[in-house]
Amino acid sequence: MIDISIAHSPDSDDAFMFYGLATNKVRVPGYRFSHTLCDIETLNRRARTEAFYDVSAISFHAYPYVQDNYTLMGCGGSVGEGYGPMVVANRAFQPEDLSQIKVAVPGELTTAYLALKVFNPAIQTETVPFDQIIPSILAGKFEAGLIIHEGQLTYSSSGLSKIIDLGVWWRETTGLVLPLGGNAIRRSLGPERHKIISKALRDSIQHALDHREQALEYAMQFARDLDTSLANRFVSMYVNERTLDYGADGREAIRKLLDLGYERGVIPIAPKVDFVD
Repeated sequence: MIDISIAHSPDSDDAFMFYGLATNKVRVPGYRFSHTLCDIETLNRRARTEAFYDVSAISFHAYPYVQDNYTLMGCGGSVGEGYGPMVVANRAFQPEDLSQIKVAVPGELTTAYLALKVFNPAIQTETVPFDQIIPSILAGKFEAGLIIHEGQLTYSSSGLSKIIDLGVWWRETTGLVLPLGGNAIRRSLGPERHKIISKALRDSIQHALDHREQALEYAMQFARDLDTSLANRFVSMYVNERTLDYGADGREAIRKLLDLGYERGVIPIAPKVDFVD
């Protein structure tokens, strides 16, 4: 029996994606999959310091730092189709004024942070756990914050104003989707295992899409403060046909974002993006 360790974030979209594998609805003869759930910034840093897991969800921003040990899987990614992480604030103001204040961000290896710094490198930031950003704004610790995950759907109920949606800005600037996170697989596993594991993940995603009600019910345990309707909306945003395959333009978007990050000095390592399918 070959043991494969998988790590992903405890979010409803990731849970939905891995539903088939996590519940043994999708099985691979001779393979056993173990799952670790951890917030994405911790996974980014673990993958950077050591190849902790055979398969790990990572922010695309983190990929250049781990590219020697990992390659990207061709499935399992999340992209924003004209939407994405957004900066919200306790008052309305113009995006160009963000450089005048400090913005709470969910981690310097998140793709949201990369997109923000590509948008405006002059913006000053401070890292705050992603689920504490909205409470920190409401408590007056920050005027604005960069929100990811479910906060994109719930910020207005807290009385906050949207300053900029980076997915909208990216689409208007490049005409491309905004790639946010994907799954990386250890290079040392080799081509044969890469192929088997990639198929297992793709089958898990397809199983969830084909059995949406059951997969959503499973994912609801990770849907922080979302009712079923909002959880379904959030999952639909980030688990869809592009999760099965990025498409040529999706892969182009990953390379474009990382290349821009490198050109503008946000990323100190030249990205070398490759995929296994």
